[in-house]
Amino acid sequence: MFSGFGARTVQVEETSIFVRVGGSGPPLLLLHGFPQTHVMWRDIAVALASRFTVVAADLRGYGRSGCPASDIDHAAYSKRTMARDMVQVMGVLGFERFIVAGHDRGGRVAYRLALDHPGKVSRIAVLDVIPTAAAWDRADARLALGFWPWSLLAQPQPLPERLLAAAPDAIVDNAITQWGSAGNAFPEEVRAAYIDALRDAAHIHAICEEYRAAAGVDREHDAADQAVGRRIASPVLALWSGEGGLENWYAHEGGPLAIWRQWADSVEGGAVEGGHFFPEENPDGTAKILLNSFAA
Repeated sequence: MFSGFGARTVQVEETSIFVRVGGSGPPLLLLHGFPQTHVMWRDIAVALASRFTVVAADLRGYGRSGCPASDIDHAAYSKRTMARDMVQVMGVLGFERFIVAGHDRGGRVAYRLALDHPGKVSRIAVLDVIPTAAAWDRADARLALGFWPWSLLAQPQPLPERLLAAAPDAIVDNAITQWGSAGNAFPEEVRAAYIDALRDAAHIHAICEEYRAAAGVDREHDAADQAVGRRIASPVLALWSGEGGLENWYAHEGGPLAIWRQWADSVEGGAVEGGHFFPEENPDGTAKILLNSFAA
């Protein structure tokens, strides 16, 4: 995996962030979702490296990155804090302005990064997400049952931590089968990497803290931005699963594009073939769309 890429750990203000770096050209940061790590970009990163210097990172608390201590408000795992990590990582690597693409949890870090650090971001892509506050405001039984981590992992400790620790293989397998549409997109070495990333108690707690932050402080940050009319200035590419919830849940209000246009000045995008994990199920198609958009 990641042929031609180097690996390093970057020390930032509060923790350490593991990255893989490869390619040449304008800098492009890739951020993963749950229950994944940077490994989810294994095919797309190589394709994008033909035009960009690609940085695939593990978010704090995930994969090989550090797990700083949290507190009662879970702010250590807010998307604001995680976005600040990535600004520092890219600065250490010599990149003061860059493109960022994020899937799932990484998409939430990506749009927060664009809101909080507009001078750092030239373009963003958000994959299979709408803004966190918007998702919670529209939450119903479909979200609760379809994307169970939103409510389960946000519960007070230690219940979700104990559940994750007891059966990390069941967590990964359920996500792959329930949210995906192509099980063969996850070879055994990839499945094993995702399971191994959920075996460490510190990382398990950090991931739950990130979901607790999404249920609380992240919503507060979003609401504060909306109250003052703060918007994403950089162009936004919004992609979502053609077989998932975002394709249907919000159709009555214009779909994901209409929702993102409440948050950003310039939004384009559409559905992509595949399930929630379409970057892994359909890497060629996803990479082509990203290349076409980012190279424009």
